[in-house]
Amino acid sequence: MTIMVIDEGTSSVRALPFTETGEIGPPAQRDIAARYPRPGWVEQDAAAIWQATAECARDLAARDEGRAIRAIGLTNQRETLVAWDRDSGEPLAPAIVWQDRRTDAACKALRDEGHEEKVQAVSGLLLDPYFSASKMRWMLDHEEPVSAAAERGTLAFGTIDSWLLFKLTGTHCTDASNASRTALMDLESSRWDEGLCDLFGIPRAALPEIRDMVRSFGTTDLLGTPVPVTASVGDQQSASIGQGCLGPGQAKATFGTGLFALASTGARRPKSGHRLLSTLLLQDGDHRLYALEGSVFVAGSLVKWLRDMAGLVDSAAETEALARSVPDAGGVTIIPAFTGLGAPYWRANLKGSIHGLTFGVTRAHLVRAALEAVTHSCVDLLQAFAADDAGWHNLRVDGGMIANDWLAQDLADMLGQSIERPWNVESTARGAAMLAAAGAGVHEDVGAAIAAMLPEYERFDPVIDEEQRVARRTEWQRLIAHELVA
Repeated sequence: MTIMVIDEGTSSVRALPFTETGEIGPPAQRDIAARYPRPGWVEQDAAAIWQATAECARDLAARDEGRAIRAIGLTNQRETLVAWDRDSGEPLAPAIVWQDRRTDAACKALRDEGHEEKVQAVSGLLLDPYFSASKMRWMLDHEEPVSAAAERGTLAFGTIDSWLLFKLTGTHCTDASNASRTALMDLESSRWDEGLCDLFGIPRAALPEIRDMVRSFGTTDLLGTPVPVTASVGDQQSASIGQGCLGPGQAKATFGTGLFALASTGARRPKSGHRLLSTLLLQDGDHRLYALEGSVFVAGSLVKWLRDMAGLVDSAAETEALARSVPDAGGVTIIPAFTGLGAPYWRANLKGSIHGLTFGVTRAHLVRAALEAVTHSCVDLLQAFAADDAGWHNLRVDGGMIANDWLAQDLADMLGQSIERPWNVESTARGAAMLAAAGAGVHEDVGAAIAAMLPEYERFDPVIDEEQRVARRTEWQRLIAHELVA
């Protein structure tokens, strides 16, 4: 028996098989391309995402012939917006990716008018181009096929989960974790908020039905026989579930394209005073759990830039040996604001920069400075969480980037606390598998699924002292302060 997980990320889509005890098999994978038509714009082809998803699912089913696929769980990049026509089932415009900053001016105008306090009070989020609502407004204003569909009453808006669920099952729905990232959902009731829809000018009829993260989302015939889709969850909430971080004080940090840290606050809805986000962690019909979240837009994408644009490495795996080959970053500091700075600064207009270049700087120093920038970003988050009384008492890390042992040790050193990394870092897919297994009745509930499917861990303990830690932080903090006032 196999639980199939569809994991639709920013740079690739994968289908992964899980057993009821959490063993994972090789994935079927397709890369997902992004377009950058203007500075700050990031787009993807929703039709290509669906095609890649269907191919991966069919490839995995063919490979697993003879092992029944009991259910499908879906996890996805959040905030990325798709608009399509309900009648034709076809996209109406390029998908606007979560990294896109085109609505910065519109968000600033709303902030200047004093609307951010209301948005945060209802949705838990801030006024930033990151979230989906301003993307919806932009499409209505600038994409004629979208506005025309709205007039006909056939417009469907949705994040990637909603788009894939529509293509899989024919239903226009979303799960509460993804809906909580639009800036349109009331975090208390898990319903679309009329006041927020009016603020952004979004027609309610275009929005999907909000459902629990564990339930039947319908069945799909994609694999030749009907298979139920029993879970849908945003990627960062899924990683927290996959790490078993549901209790207050438990936190996870995922190092993928970006860096996303979530700390559970249990049944207590948090409110941040330090520019963090309140978000829904789990809603399964029996529980509603919340979390504080810190979102850093650039992490693994910085290594991708080193490889694909700067040409400093041939593969991400090279970065570990290069970082170890030098005693420090040679005085170089990288501010990774390639798409602005996210938490806890939220400055969409900033650009990335490299400081401290001399003729003695080598590619190893630049690579190490890039990894150190990710570490510094994580320490910034730790400090903001602690200031919001949500300190990380038990931090678990995951994501492809954290397979780098040097980076894992550097994190422990600079955070000043031990971290735990699972032997298998596929926490995002694992969380969706846990929810799907509970939704399919393979396990009694989500808690039982976590207990049965949680992996083993290895631990990294800090080895540097506070004086070394402070010395490394000083230049980073000076440069960040300079960027914020420039």
